[in-house]
Amino acid sequence: MTATETAPHTRTTEVPKGERIADWADGRLGLYRFRFMVRKVFPEHWSFMFGEIALYSFVMLVLTGIWLTLFFEPSMAETVYEGPYVPLQGVVMSEAYASTLEISFEVRGGLLIRQMHHWSALVMIAALCLHTLRHFLTGSFRKPREANWLIGFTMLILVILEGFFGYSLPDDLLSGTGMRIASGITLAVPVVGTYVHMLAFGGEFPGMDLVPRLYSLHILLIPAIVFILVNVHLILVVFHKHTQFRGAGRTEKNVVGEPFVPNYTAKAGGFFFLVTGVLALMGGIAQINPVWAYGPYKADQISQGSQPDWYMGFLEGALRAMPAWEFVVPGGYTVNMGVLIPAVILPTVIILVFALWPFLESWATGDKREHHLLDRPRDHPTRTAFGVAFVAFYLVLFFGGANDILAERFSLSLNAITYAVRVGVFVVPVLTYILTRRICLGLQRRDRDKLLHGRETGKIRRLPHGEFIEVHERLDRSSEYALLAREDYQPLPAPAPEHDGVPNPKGRKEVLRHRVSRWLYGNQIAKPTEQEMREALEHAEHSANGHGTADGQLEGTARPALEERAPDREAH
Repeated sequence: MTATETAPHTRTTEVPKGERIADWADGRLGLYRFRFMVRKVFPEHWSFMFGEIALYSFVMLVLTGIWLTLFFEPSMAETVYEGPYVPLQGVVMSEAYASTLEISFEVRGGLLIRQMHHWSALVMIAALCLHTLRHFLTGSFRKPREANWLIGFTMLILVILEGFFGYSLPDDLLSGTGMRIASGITLAVPVVGTYVHMLAFGGEFPGMDLVPRLYSLHILLIPAIVFILVNVHLILVVFHKHTQFRGAGRTEKNVVGEPFVPNYTAKAGGFFFLVTGVLALMGGIAQINPVWAYGPYKADQISQGSQPDWYMGFLEGALRAMPAWEFVVPGGYTVNMGVLIPAVILPTVIILVFALWPFLESWATGDKREHHLLDRPRDHPTRTAFGVAFVAFYLVLFFGGANDILAERFSLSLNAITYAVRVGVFVVPVLTYILTRRICLGLQRRDRDKLLHGRETGKIRRLPHGEFIEVHERLDRSSEYALLAREDYQPLPAPAPEHDGVPNPKGRKEVLRHRVSRWLYGNQIAKPTEQEMREALEHAEHSANGHGTADGQLEGTARPALEERAPDREAH
């Protein structure tokens, strides 16, 4: 049939129904414009799962939270409990606490949903912490992802606040104790503390407005902000393309992995149901936050061995470890440093250091290039040691927050544990920093040795003169490429104090920059030079040809040296 012929009436020319529906949707939503996402490539690595776990936990938080809002009563008005839980019958309590008991004991599936909601919050915060730590240790925050780093870090702070607010809504004795601490922290802030306290609590603690205000923040404002930030975060991930670890075929200009459809979507969908199933299993068999065991909050009572959720443990430990210290400034105003330092200044410093770290590295190195390849933690010893030292610092304070539990369970002195925490908070991070940096440098030295001498094979060979040696074997190409592709970070040169007798007007700033740069990149193990690699490959070829060697290091089929090394040199 030519182009000018008319199709017979018997031939079907009707557009399929599926195509008509797709055209209708595209005309109103512009779906075809997103067809580039079908072949969008996502790299694979086990550490990338932390972000997915956090995202899927957030979905479960929203779904279970919507269900809980149908039954929870956000009111501090007093009522007398007449429900099925006998130990609390006839007890005066707030309607918020009574509705929490009703959800737990009277609503079908209520306890399961409530515990799934709580476990989802804990898992999401844990996944976000590990996700943030992974970004920090691998350097994925570098240009052009500084803004996305700030967005992700802001999400982490908001989710921690969201978890604390949700934990406080039931108005039980344990959560009320936590809010009492929050009230004291707020009042400890100089000048504005009392005003912020009046705004948040509606008067003296506990007041009648606390739960309703927390409820509004918990179900509306903070979730909306987190939802917006999640979408912006994911959009920027797609826009900047995904980071990947160094390896064969991976450069700053490409992404090696699997397409979004169908590979990644199938895996992500399965992983979502796996995370959901684990959260449901935890909610069904692992009891958490049994509010009925604590009773309603009373300002003159406190539960024995009270502990916050894990993400607030470091703050509890800092407050317990800090000695009582306060003074009166002129004008009769009392400054409580025993609360201000551990609960206000310390968290603020931690937040600022990690939020501004990308800009610190960029300023100290002068590196304005775009980075899409990740560092292995060992390739950046100072950054890795700093991150691990912070984790050690956090854990010391975390266990300090459980000093009463540790003292009771292990028959130890409470005062001895407290003093150990006070000393450990300064000593343990320093020792951890030194040890971690030495380990990273040792791993760098081991990588260099593998490149020059090959890997250990476990084979023992006896030389003609009687010496026994272990035979080494050359690494495979992909492993060699990954080791040679890393960047050799070097500190900035020391600035000149003067030029032609004229003092350097930016001398102090440049000296500070040089010192920070030397701290970040000084005393690292350099990669083998081209000459060293030539000699190592010639040595391997000499060994493969059956000739005797002085050290008997390498065996295996020799491969062309300089020609094979060319793509590796281009990778960096």
